Amino acid sequence: MTDALKRLSDEGVAIWLDDLSRQRITSGNLAELIDQSHVVGVTTNPSIFQKAISEGHGYDQQLADLAARKVTVEEAIRMITTADVRDAADILRPVFDATDGQDGRVSIEVDPRLAHETAATIAEAKQLAWLVDRPNTLIKIPATQAGLPAITEVIGLGISVNVTLIFSLERYRAVMDAYLAGLEKAKERGLDLSKIHSVASFFVSRVDSEIDKRLDGIGTDEAKALKGKAALANARLAYEAFEEVFSSERWAALDKAQANKQRPLWASTGVKDPAYKDTLYVVDLVAPGTVNTMPEGTLEATADHGEVTGDTVRGTYDQSRAELAAVEKLGISYDDVVQLLEDEGVDKFEASWNDLLKSTEAELERLAPSEA
Repeated sequence: MTDALKRLSDEGVAIWLDDLSRQRITSGNLAELIDQSHVVGVTTNPSIFQKAISEGHGYDQQLADLAARKVTVEEAIRMITTADVRDAADILRPVFDATDGQDGRVSIEVDPRLAHETAATIAEAKQLAWLVDRPNTLIKIPATQAGLPAITEVIGLGISVNVTLIFSLERYRAVMDAYLAGLEKAKERGLDLSKIHSVASFFVSRVDSEIDKRLDGIGTDEAKALKGKAALANARLAYEAFEEVFSSERWAALDKAQANKQRPLWASTGVKDPAYKDTLYVVDLVAPGTVNTMPEGTLEATADHGEVTGDTVRGTYDQSRAELAAVEKLGISYDDVVQLLEDEGVDKFEASWNDLLKSTEAELERLAPSEA
């Protein structure tokens, strides 16, 4: 079952699971995926935690304890989510040690309500790193305009970061710039650059969902022929930008100081359109030095019938540029699409966080000890 996943790993793609729950940790399922399915990392987000905490009874004991202590709902959520991340980080610690810190990582996101507040994001990132207290954690910071200086400052403090919600090539370049600026700060502060890691989460499927909808609206044969092409083209051109930045003179100086490249991470890799093959955003985005974080369904589909044929990114850049230009020529604005997706991404995570607050509050009330 795992031959395709092994081939993916052999091609230089780190396989991470885009999911986490208390049940996955305590049942041994996460350890099994690491052992049998080449999973070497975990990503979480507010939607994942909202689903985990609202389903089943895996959190009842901790929630009852928190209710007895009369903690605020915000504090309860942080205690619950950081406990899961800490436990997952411990399960992945052997991978972290074996890969010299590159993999074996677990990501946890800053409160999405802070997405447009730089100082609050920095403070929250520091707090989360302290709370989880594991070297193999990545703090997720959104790639909003306010997030960029936060990324620089947090990296500059020696905290490893997963930059999330990247949709556009221009913003991705700004993210890499923020990372390099952070490394330069860390170097000035005398920190060990070899201990600082980062990934840049470039979102894939949502680009097709939005552009395909607009292509359907145009309805011509020319428009229909472009469906399902924009997301791959966008991601492939992101890899071209990655190659360019991490072969620059600026990078060379940091490389000499033992800095690590910020790897591109393909996020949102579950296929939204049933007309497309369910492994599309995995097998067509194979390139060395990348991460692909997959929901379990996509992981299983890749293991079962994924056709890994080697590098499917390098050598596609001219074609990718032509495909995005063809979409633009039909009157679909790339800039408009990527800004809309970023705004929606922040809103969705904020909505999930608010749902998480509500469901956790209800659980705390349900499990609160009755006053004698």
